[in-house]
This record gives sequence, structure tokens and C-alpha cells, in this order.
Amino acid sequence: MADDANNLEPVLRGRNVVVEPLQLSHEHALIAAAADGELWNLTLTVVPTAETMARYIERAMAGRSAGTVMPFVIVRREDQRVVGSTRFWKIDRHNRKLEIGQTWLSASVQRSGVNTEAKFLLLRHAFEVMDCVRVQFTTDELNEKSRAAILRIGARQEGIVRHERIMPDGLKRNSVRFSIIDTEWPEVRAGLEQKMARTEG
Repeated sequence: MADDANNLEPVLRGRNVVVEPLQLSHEHALIAAAADGELWNLTLTVVPTAETMARYIERAMAGRSAGTVMPFVIVRREDQRVVGSTRFWKIDRHNRKLEIGQTWLSASVQRSGVNTEAKFLLLRHAFEVMDCVRVQFTTDELNEKSRAAILRIGARQEGIVRHERIMPDGLKRNSVRFSIIDTEWPEVRAGLEQKMARTEG
């Protein structure tokens, strides 16, 4: 994996979205983004509330300092509105791999093309700048919507990891693991570019 020591916080600019480094100053914008759809009420993913957002950001930035997390906000270009958050995490520079995860989007931009373009920007940076050989995704076994979205971007399902994590309500979650590897990236990239072109059209 390329040494990003001097570029831990890239700004990834697309046609409709910008994926930019998460900062403490984003707290109120992220609270508003999560309020669009009251995302904290979702049972299959964890989205911070107004009361927990500051701690959420602080933990993400601690991971950034440790070199294992690169947290971002997703900004819609047309109005500069923060519409969600995502991150690179589980960064393993020796084995040139990472996970894209902890992604959540305001209800009003879901299925709008925002997620596709944000994922494209992240994947392009991971494979073409950070020189990753593997990018993985993990979601709740019960989250059919998320599973379908990950498959749509071109990832391959690898299997189910039983009791992979304990959720805030105490539930022992089974997680589904997906991945894209470096040899698959050119085909995945072409597919994502076609999807984005259709959205523009």
C-alpha cells in the first residue's frame, strides 16, 4: 500500500459529491443529516444521535491519529450540504487492504446516485492511489437493502461471519463479508462509470 503519511485526509471530488475529511466542525451538519429520516432509529445499522455525535467524531479522529481509520463526510455539491458519512477503516498497510464502512446517508439522498459516486471515489482512491490489493465491505446479515447495494457496486460476497459483533442493544450480529480485489477493479470501475453515466442522463 502506498504510504499516505502526508495525505491521510484526501479530498475526493466527483461530479455530484465531494468526499472530504471528517472534522469536529461537521458535528451540527452531521446531526442534521442523520435527522433526515431519523436514521438513529434504524435497527440494522448504528447512526449517532445528536447526543452521541461528538463522541462519534472524536472516536473517528482518534482512529485517524492511530493510522487505522480515514473518516469522511459526504457533501452534495449542488448545495454544499453534508448528507452522510463514510470511512476507510481496518487499514492494513502491510497487506495493502482496508474496509469501506460505517456508511450512512440522509434518507432524501438514498437511491439518488450519491452512494454510487461516493463509493466510486473511495474505491478509485483505494486501488489507484493507496495501491490496495483488497477492499472489503461488511454488513448485517439481515440488512437486505445494504447487501443489495454492495452487490450493485460490483463486490463479491465471500461468506457470513457468525456473531461478528455485538450491537448496542446486545444482539450478537451475524455479518456478511464482501470484497473487491485489485484484478477485479478495472471491471468494477467500468461498471460504476456506466451507472453514474445513466444517472447523469
